[in-house]
Amino acid sequence: MEPMADDELIYLDNNATTQLDPVVVEEMLPFLTSYYGNPSSGYGFAAKARKAIDLARERLAALLGCEPPEIVFTSGGTESNNTAIASALRFELRGRHVVTSAVEHSAVLHPCQDLAKRGCEVTFLGVDRDGNVDLAELEAAIRPETAIVSVMWANNETGVLFPVEKIAEICREKGVLFHTDAVQAAGKISICLRDTAINFLSLSAHKFHGPKGVGALFVNRRTRFQPLVAGGGQENGRRGGTENVASIVGLGKAAERASQYLSEGKTHVRSMRDRFEKAILETVNGAAVNGAGAARIPNTSSFSFEGIESPAALLLLDRHRICCSAGSACRTGSEEASHVLRAMDPSGDGARRGLRFSFGRFNTDAQVDRALEVVPKVIEKLRQVAAPARGSAVSSVATAR
Repeated sequence: MEPMADDELIYLDNNATTQLDPVVVEEMLPFLTSYYGNPSSGYGFAAKARKAIDLARERLAALLGCEPPEIVFTSGGTESNNTAIASALRFELRGRHVVTSAVEHSAVLHPCQDLAKRGCEVTFLGVDRDGNVDLAELEAAIRPETAIVSVMWANNETGVLFPVEKIAEICREKGVLFHTDAVQAAGKISICLRDTAINFLSLSAHKFHGPKGVGALFVNRRTRFQPLVAGGGQENGRRGGTENVASIVGLGKAAERASQYLSEGKTHVRSMRDRFEKAILETVNGAAVNGAGAARIPNTSSFSFEGIESPAALLLLDRHRICCSAGSACRTGSEEASHVLRAMDPSGDGARRGLRFSFGRFNTDAQVDRALEVVPKVIEKLRQVAAPARGSAVSSVATAR
């Protein structure tokens, strides 16, 4: 194993986005240069783009275990989530009620909060200390007027997996549509949608080494569907707008690569994550893994460290060229503590002490070794800085008394 340079970037934020696989870039390039035809045009030159989109649809369907016509290409997970929820509410004339969880990504939480402001009732299910949702509580939350249940497959901050196949079955028995935000699950765990009762599933290419700005919505062929974006009838009339051909091609290739990785049973990502987690717990006092008692995707470690504040830790780790996050990348820059960690422990302060490390196929054992050198030192330094500050605060309170 070659030693790494001290200034080499160590990217451990693969839940925020992933490095583009060079093979994906290679497959995309001709559609950014030579094959620029509009897929909807009627001549042979445009047919190259149309066939490339068809192939991408087949490759993604193979990854998801569904039929190619059940795939609708979108601009990403956010659009897919909004589309599924909006479609369900347009059709379900009987009801204006949505069930979701308190730990969803903002791309589900915010549309649901907007619905609540407009008079739609929304039930936000809580989670236990490990981030699990109670299935009996979920079942009890479904009413005659419930239009859709939307629960994520894998949590973006903790990696905790929800039993979405079981939830989908509960929904089918109750005659209610079920949607899952699988942005963090697709390409990381095996999925076979034809064996489930899932109506809608959202994903995004850039979470599994594809390009940003492209994703997909799975729509079960027996599920009624109303497009969110009306236009020229592209995507078999289910999503208007000229197709983003190069990015769709990239999504298809990334899906094919993810399928190969999963089918070959490669466990490099999990072994790096597990080694990192074990070493941090052994070397850093007051460290705890969020969701340790739950099933999790194989690449994610969410820690809470006593005696630190997440923003200061991120700043110091960045100086050491280590990229990680305090939770969702969509929340970074906000002063608000993690809503996921707060839901898991409402009375504690772990939400402000969280750091998420997420691994990917392009990480190396040498990078993990380097991170294991730096992270404990950073945590220790922050605690040393914080201790005198706490001491002076205590003494000033004592003096005031």
